[in-house]
Amino acid sequence: MSGLLSREKRGSLIAIGVILSILLLFSFFTTGDLSLVRTGGISAYLNTINPGDFSITLLSGLLRGMLLFLVAAGLSIVFGLMDVLNFAQGGFFMIGAYIAYELHHTPAIIAAVPDGNLRFLLGALVAIAIGAALGAALERGLLRPLYERPLFQLVITFGVSILILEATKLIWGVSPRSWTTVFGLNEGSFQLFGQQFSVYRLFVIIVGFALIIAVALLLQRTRIGIIIRAGVQDSQMVEALGINVRAVFTAVFTLGCAVAALGGAVAAPFLGASLGLSTEFLLGAVAAVVLGGLGSYEGTAIASLLVGITQAVVAKFGVQYLNQPVWESLSPMILLALVLLLRPSGLFGKE
Repeated sequence: MSGLLSREKRGSLIAIGVILSILLLFSFFTTGDLSLVRTGGISAYLNTINPGDFSITLLSGLLRGMLLFLVAAGLSIVFGLMDVLNFAQGGFFMIGAYIAYELHHTPAIIAAVPDGNLRFLLGALVAIAIGAALGAALERGLLRPLYERPLFQLVITFGVSILILEATKLIWGVSPRSWTTVFGLNEGSFQLFGQQFSVYRLFVIIVGFALIIAVALLLQRTRIGIIIRAGVQDSQMVEALGINVRAVFTAVFTLGCAVAALGGAVAAPFLGASLGLSTEFLLGAVAAVVLGGLGSYEGTAIASLLVGITQAVVAKFGVQYLNQPVWESLSPMILLALVLLLRPSGLFGKE
């Protein structure tokens, strides 16, 4: 059995390596002027390849992948434990962005907390707290009575996502908010292959990797993590051992919503706050959860990076050669369809 499992994981890792290699090679070689292949020959084309453009695409892909992970991680863990696909997850991401924006740009708060770094930290903490509170209320008030009715849960979370969207319109209006102030992390820059990059974007990537490791350690090395993983396998047996599974459900759902709100707060300084954030990141996150394998945390983490890099590569190619930016939004579903044709259970999903 262990040998079979290792073969399955080997197959998954090989598939990931092939997909990533194709994406990176495609991105690298399309930085050159492809029209020169016909007119000037291969050598002329190779001379136009720009490692700087490739580094921009790669960092953009990692950045988007980390933001997708912040939405998808909660989706994956909640679905694995509770069989609930929370369509309101994108709404919590959007709320986090608006809260972080508001706390950073409100004149009264600026006067009380003049340091931009502290205001950003305050916005992130408040976003986490509000996301957690709303998540706990959603689970206890609406989802808990419907655990035996999964279709009703889908309808409820979809309805909550619409409610969050309409409430956001009522509070902040429909106009997008652009981040207009700078603070320590947001004003620094560094160079890579002759290109300037914001230190803040590197900070977001590091935060994403740190959260991947932190949640993995929580699931693998702590008592609550053991209970969560056991609950994923057999929640009735865990409850028979005297563990309050319902409380674990609430804690996991709350954690997922809080992480999504944190993602919105972290994304706000370069994406701003807009109503479109809700659906934009939800669709990519759902694609990552299914691509990685439903209920597989490690699969979701890897798939989020794959989806983010795919979107960045396709966006660059679509604008440069096809003049069709719409391919960026379609690329997660295209990648998902191609992978599911070969591995119907996803990269790390169980048959």
